[in-house]
Amino acid sequence: MIQPNTIEHPFAQYIRILGKGQNGSRHLTLEEAETAMLMVLNDEVEAVQLGAFLLLLRYQLETAEELAGFANAVRKKIQTPNIPLDIDWPTYAGKKRHYPWYLLAAKLLAAQGITILMHGAGAHTAERFYTEQFLSMLAIKHCKNWYEVETTLEDQHIAFISLGSFSPKLQQIMDLKSLLGVRSPVHSLVRLINPLQARCSLQSIFHPNYQAIHQETSRLIGDTSIIIKGEGGENEVRADNINLLLGTQQGLPWQETWPALSEQRLLKPSQLTPEHFMAVWQKKVHDEYADLVIPATIALALRGLGTPQQEALKEGTRLWQLHTND
Repeated sequence: MIQPNTIEHPFAQYIRILGKGQNGSRHLTLEEAETAMLMVLNDEVEAVQLGAFLLLLRYQLETAEELAGFANAVRKKIQTPNIPLDIDWPTYAGKKRHYPWYLLAAKLLAAQGITILMHGAGAHTAERFYTEQFLSMLAIKHCKNWYEVETTLEDQHIAFISLGSFSPKLQQIMDLKSLLGVRSPVHSLVRLINPLQARCSLQSIFHPNYQAIHQETSRLIGDTSIIIKGEGGENEVRADNINLLLGTQQGLPWQETWPALSEQRLLKPSQLTPEHFMAVWQKKVHDEYADLVIPATIALALRGLGTPQQEALKEGTRLWQLHTND
């Protein structure tokens, strides 16, 4: 007869905190969240525990304290080298309705000497364009490690590294979406990691409930950040909507509103082709939508680095016009 294991697993306490019923459960403190995530990252958790943990967090809606603890744990685990960086640019959503114009904005910023690190998790949802698919077209190096990131930033001012390269465990958890059927807190966490602790972290959050949570999380972990509801979930200004920017700087939250770039609702293209995207970048064709969102997205990044709104918008327009008229 098999005897039951009566010794409680060390991780069980964190599941119990979250799942002890309507009256007995609570959220994790920042310190508890950090310890729990370190156990996850160190493979000290059973698969059934991880699934329960992720779904309980999802059901309760993770708090800023929990996300801050998770982010601190990831930073401790990955132990990145000290590489100076201006902008951390997470890119995990993919584009479905419009082209990834944010990539051209990032290229133009890099040409001005502004260092940008992009990171993503690959094509995890069908019928979307992801950053990884355009890297070679735009001559953005897909780095395999932090040494390559450092040398590439020194040479080209822009680099990409996949989540799987610097945190295979987080990539594994993101890939669980097809099994769990819902997103997990890791889908929020990857946008908050800011692995090199750049001067500014750009974060696009589609669901409104999470925007204020990300702002408070950034404040708790001491990051300067801008959070927007970007087009398609990416860090790209929406052309025909008012854009609300939530920011953190020197431990203080702020917010401001940017007006819509177009008074009319702009129709999405009938189809998306990499050929058209590259033709716009190579100045072979003109695209009205790109002319609106690329300068504004440049301005978004500049705003994150401390440039006032109107000055940032003017500079974004100047850089795009300089490129198209060159």
